[in-house]
Amino acid sequence: MTPIRVLLADDHAVLRSGLAALLNAREKITVVGEAADGVDLLAQAVDLQPDLILLDLSMPRLGGLDVLPLLKQKVPEARILILTMHDDEGYLRQALKAGASGYVLKKAADVELITAIQAVMQGDVYVHPTMTKVLLNEIMPVQQPNNSKNAWNSLSDREQAVLQLVVLGHTSKEIAERLSLSVKTIETYRARGMEKLNLPSRAALVRFALANGLLE
Repeated sequence: MTPIRVLLADDHAVLRSGLAALLNAREKITVVGEAADGVDLLAQAVDLQPDLILLDLSMPRLGGLDVLPLLKQKVPEARILILTMHDDEGYLRQALKAGASGYVLKKAADVELITAIQAVMQGDVYVHPTMTKVLLNEIMPVQQPNNSKNAWNSLSDREQAVLQLVVLGHTSKEIAERLSLSVKTIETYRARGMEKLNLPSRAALVRFALANGLLE
């Protein structure tokens, strides 16, 4: 399998170095470039054509939110994952509307970053769990509940608990720790619940949860 080619953009050299070391240690990820500001990032993105851009919001010359739409124009195939210190709903909304595929807080990067990269490269949207509900309300239209609520009620309590945590962005490992079960057991509950609901992906599960008021 070809490694995921990542371009880093952050104005702090020490942080870039640490991120590069973290990512390059993964067999299926390689850092192909680093940029300290938005102008340099845009030029490198066009030249390198990365699979994923790890983008800080606060950078000189051209900030993350300003360069984001330009990146979507110049390198439309690249996934853009925000890595920021800003635990702010306003920034989250703007980033997602501008085309970002995910939003990770720097304080949780050591735990969440690899999971986030894997998720966005699979076509999902990844948001730090505490901010997931903002994402759901902003970018996915809520539909009226329908008979699918009956399908949800047919799930066991464990299946419901696992799927609700999946919707909120938790990994199988995190759910296993929270419910005091093994990762394999969690994945079994997840697969069985998704099959009963006839849902093919986490994105479909999120839409189902919204449509049926399962996050209230």
